[in-house]
Amino acid sequence: MSYWLLKTEPDSYGWADLVREGEAEWTGVRNHTAAAHLRAMAVGDLALIYHSGAQKAAVGVAEVTRAAHVDGAVPWVSVAVAARHPLRTPVTLAGMKATPALAGMAMLRQSRLSVCPSTAAEWAAITALADQIS
Repeated sequence: MSYWLLKTEPDSYGWADLVREGEAEWTGVRNHTAAAHLRAMAVGDLALIYHSGAQKAAVGVAEVTRAAHVDGAVPWVSVAVAARHPLRTPVTLAGMKATPALAGMAMLRQSRLSVCPSTAAEWAAITALADQIS
């Protein structure tokens, strides 16, 4: 199993929308590197849903339910994801940046990417932060 981080603008489509729908097609990725990450996703992989914009926080966990396929007539791809559970507490960007175990995280090094891989250790660090009582 691999781990990922999917960024979204909650005003356009956020965690609450994914929870309401249950499962959704993750479309609109138009960056070649981010699209390559989508192609690398496999059914059963887990992804943090990260709200960019004003909130700047990881808020929930989704699971990849269908691997990448061509999204429309152009060579871009999408995957299907299903909402699994919210994080106990959102993990803010500031919290991620302040955590030494996350210093090398792709999302922090390439902040403009909408789809980023995460290591098992980074996933564990983020979920541990989410489980801390504020």
